[in-house]
Amino acid sequence: MLRLGLIVAGVLCVLDQILKWVILKAVYPGQSLASAFAPEPIAVTPFFNIVLVWNRGASFGLFSSHSPWTPVFLSVIALIIAGFLVYWLRKADSRLLAVSIGSVIGGAIGNVVDRAIHGAVVDYLDFFLPGTMLPHWPAFNLADIGISVGATFILIDGLFERREKSM
Repeated sequence: MLRLGLIVAGVLCVLDQILKWVILKAVYPGQSLASAFAPEPIAVTPFFNIVLVWNRGASFGLFSSHSPWTPVFLSVIALIIAGFLVYWLRKADSRLLAVSIGSVIGGAIGNVVDRAIHGAVVDYLDFFLPGTMLPHWPAFNLADIGISVGATFILIDGLFERREKSM
């Protein structure tokens, strides 16, 4: 299960970095964290845009700061959590759990790579409800999807595992 989880983590991290590279080099060339203005969103569907958002914080921009220590602090926390997850992955006894833990690890490392390279995380997916006054959901990326979906399935696996053991 360790190998499976680490393969999932590696594939997710590499795909995440490839997509972010495409966004920065092909979709929004010349944009950087230091750019004065955010580029215009690209409408893909009536409810989805491609955008370029530099997330200086954690999930959904929480703890966002212009301090040079913020990306270091957030990266250290993410690496510590990833280390604990690798330890847990060594003991995983189901494919679902191994893939889920691997997804969280891969997403966390993908965002750490962004902080190391750019000082912020590249977010580019923007979903919203058209024709409403509701704000757009915060922009996110493939790494965030891996973290969210992986964490959800870890919880689901835990719920079903406990239920099976109690029967």
